[in-house]
Amino acid sequence: MFATKKILLIISGGIAAYKTLDLIRNLTSQNFEIKTILTKTAEDFVTPLSVSSLSKNKVYQNKFDVNEELEMDHIALSRWADLILIAPATANIIENIANGSANDFINTVILASNKKVFLAPAMNVKMWENEATQMNVQKLQKRNFSMIGPSKGLLACGEFGEGRMANLEEIELSIKNFLYKKNKNLSALVTAGPTREYIDPVRYISNESSGLQGYHLAKKLNESGINTKLILGPTHLKIDDQLDVINVTSADEMFEAVKTNLPVDIAICTAAVSDFKSAYSNKKIKKESPELNIKLKQNIDILNYISNHNSLRPKLVVGFAAETNNVIEYAKKKLDQKHCDWIVANDVSDKTIGFNSSENEISIISKNAPIEKISKRTKSEISSYLVKKILKSFSQNENKSIN
Repeated sequence: MFATKKILLIISGGIAAYKTLDLIRNLTSQNFEIKTILTKTAEDFVTPLSVSSLSKNKVYQNKFDVNEELEMDHIALSRWADLILIAPATANIIENIANGSANDFINTVILASNKKVFLAPAMNVKMWENEATQMNVQKLQKRNFSMIGPSKGLLACGEFGEGRMANLEEIELSIKNFLYKKNKNLSALVTAGPTREYIDPVRYISNESSGLQGYHLAKKLNESGINTKLILGPTHLKIDDQLDVINVTSADEMFEAVKTNLPVDIAICTAAVSDFKSAYSNKKIKKESPELNIKLKQNIDILNYISNHNSLRPKLVVGFAAETNNVIEYAKKKLDQKHCDWIVANDVSDKTIGFNSSENEISIISKNAPIEKISKRTKSEISSYLVKKILKSFSQNENKSIN
């Protein structure tokens, strides 16, 4: 059993507040100690009595009490906690914290804190996408605050989009991965996104990869205390400022970045690297001829290079296999051919998952374990699960090689 960890949970006034009761129940059953602060509007969704009954601790209100402040509770609480979680985090509380407000008890706790703060945003999709909200989120990320979610789905208002509070399992995993990070000296490298192989100055060979799965994996690894580098092909992702990102365009550039950043303990190759490239024309190829023949040659296999590097091979090498048919069969073949430790396989013929989707459904394949299937969920949730599995592998094999 892990040593007791202390979480200060701040519940703000969104309809998702009711979910925090299950979160408190789950965490206290796993040896976490929980103290809570409720905003005034949060009390419209959950009562202080229900929260205190589950947490077995006093519930603080978002106001200054003269008697309690004799003991400077806003400082004491911030020092007591190992981690602060704000769930749900409304647009209002995000705005207040981002701008350094000190107009209430919660804001002074955050300002006085020297601990990691996680926020689980929950709001209408247009509120989340609003430029003002996104600017506030960026301010917080620059100050080392971390966002868990939000996820995409049907919202309480009836609209569909990004704005739902993250699944409780993802919130729990993010917290535990951070609090129980045992190996701060671990290092990881993640490749993500597509590559572009230019034929001429305006045309290129590429694929549909958005880079989202690899981005979330790098983000979760980084939050768990692992020194992580993300080598990222051309994407439209909004990147967390806390991540160490190396931007590349072609497969050759990605390969050089990988070589430069070895050795690492963990290598995860999610990138959909173009298998082929062509000779490059410095001038735009004109369409005067009815036919154009392009001679292609294979790019270097980055995953194969990493897995078979004798002196710089990571302790754990994870490859991804995006297939349209015979998914498990081809993934097993890739596992053998590339000599990696795990293959994460998914079916990209299903347009609701994989490429250009916020969700995924995977199978984890390794040589010495049964196939592990993870049902459809957000890529952020998939990443939280994979990072938990990675941390568990290193914890169990500190003095052994990973199977």
